[in-house]
Order: sequence, then structure tokens, then C-alpha cells
Amino acid sequence: MTESNLETAGRIAAKTGCKILSEWSNARLERGAGRVFVGRVPYPIDIALEVLKPFKRIVLVGARAPIGFFAYPGKPAILTRDGAEILTLAGAGADLSAALAALADATDATTTPPAHVAEPFTPERPEGPINLDNLAAMIARAIPENAIVVDESVTTGRAFSPATKGAAKHTWLNNCGGSIGYGLPAAIGAAVACPDRKVLCLTGDGSAMYTVQSLWTMARENLDVTVLIFANRSYQILRGELTNVGVGNPGPRAIDMLSLDRPALDWVQMSCSMGVDAVRVTECDGLENALADGLASGGPNLIEVML
Repeated sequence: MTESNLETAGRIAAKTGCKILSEWSNARLERGAGRVFVGRVPYPIDIALEVLKPFKRIVLVGARAPIGFFAYPGKPAILTRDGAEILTLAGAGADLSAALAALADATDATTTPPAHVAEPFTPERPEGPINLDNLAAMIARAIPENAIVVDESVTTGRAFSPATKGAAKHTWLNNCGGSIGYGLPAAIGAAVACPDRKVLCLTGDGSAMYTVQSLWTMARENLDVTVLIFANRSYQILRGELTNVGVGNPGPRAIDMLSLDRPALDWVQMSCSMGVDAVRVTECDGLENALADGLASGGPNLIEVML
């Protein structure tokens, strides 16, 4: 999913008329204005089925055939239409750049201008209380040129990809497994590896509780990381999965296990206690100001986004 490989895929798409999709989670994806935009197979089963329904033939380059992350009662695990032909051009361990280059050569696409190149686009500045739609717009407006975005916003962030495709050029990192707590330590790794680049970490309050000690490391090493904590005070992804497996009316004990209240978490206090400056925001104006200040600070900072 490098810039050059995506450009090659865009040339093939322009020549052949094929569509380009990626798996939902990608370890690293180069994105932003001027780069070939690739949509992702949606995480929710019903939406993924609709997205993949038109395709009779799917060519895999370093990807797996589309399947659901979990097995849900009454829903298919295979996300492609009946009878769809799945062709593996190259497995994950192959030289994917060479495979794409060979396909471009075979389709006479090597000099074709690529399709699906993202145009620069800055969303209108939203106002009022923060919700999932205007949150995506705020992040798109804030991404700095050449930033690294570490995304563990498994519930909150499902609208982030289309909203940010025309933002400044950036690298997007995802957890490719089902673990929780990836975002904060991955942001540390990115900041240590690339001290000349801004790191923006997007994570939920439930996920961040697994690796909260990462904030102390950010302060100790003075890493240029801006952390957005999406505070819905619950393990919302797990609540959703409980519903998806058929539990329509969970009991109070089950609900209690997936809640982050009693007592409610205070991310500002926790962050400051570990040496990372922090603010809490509830409105779009406050979030835009906090993002601007945090990204300009040159050091670690945290923004608790109340949802």
C-alpha cells in the first residue's frame, strides 16, 4: 500500500476499468491529496455484502479473500456474491511491487495516468457539539503534511476514511488483528522512528485503558504525539459485537462489564499526572483549537473528546 504501488494499481484501474479495494485493516497505507485513493471493505457484515455484491471476479494482491471478522448467527462469513471467482495474483509474502508492475505491463497500463487520484479537499468547518460526522471533518482539516496517523478508533472512526481522503499527504496505520490497546504504543514507535513527522493517535477510552502507561513514556521521551481519546465511557465495540451475536437484551452484569463509569474516567487528570498536557473538549471550536495547539507544541499532548 505504498504510494508507488497504489499509483500502479490506479494505472491498471484506469486501463481496465476495474475497481480497487483494500482489506478493512492495513498495517500501513499512504493516503491524501495527489495519491490514489483506495476504499476499504467495510467492517459491518451487511454493508460489506452490499459493497462486494457487484463483483463477479476479484483479484487478490497480498490480501485475503473477503471474510467477516467474526462469525455471526444468521449472517454469511464469506462476503462475496455466490459464484464469485477469486484469483490470487500474489500472496502476502510475495514481491507485491513486482506483481503489480507485471500486471500493469500485461494490461499495457504502464504509462496510463492513474485513476482514483484524490483531489485536495478541506471540509467546511463544523460547529456545535461534536458528533461522529463532524469529528471526521475536524480530523480531515487538522492532518498536517507528512503526518503519521495511528488509528485505533474501531467504533468512532468508521467514517474517517472517506472524509480524510483529500487531506494533506499522510501515512495511516491500523491494527490488523483483534487486540485492544494498540494505538498508544504504536504512536510511540512511530514518533521514535520518525522524529521529523507529526504523529496523530486516534483511540477510544476503552482501548487506551489497556496501555495507558504509554503516556508516561511519551512525556519521558518528549515525543511529538497528539492523542485524541474518544470518550464514550464504554467498550462500545464490544457492546456492538454482543448485539451482533444475538444478545438483544443483555443483563445488568453484562452491561456493567462493558461500561467505563462508576467511577467515570478522567483522561485530563490521568494524562497530566503522567506529564502529558491535556484538555477536554465537547464542541467543534474547542477541538479545532486544541488540535492546532497540540500539533504545534512539538511535544506530547492529549485531547479528551467527549462523545
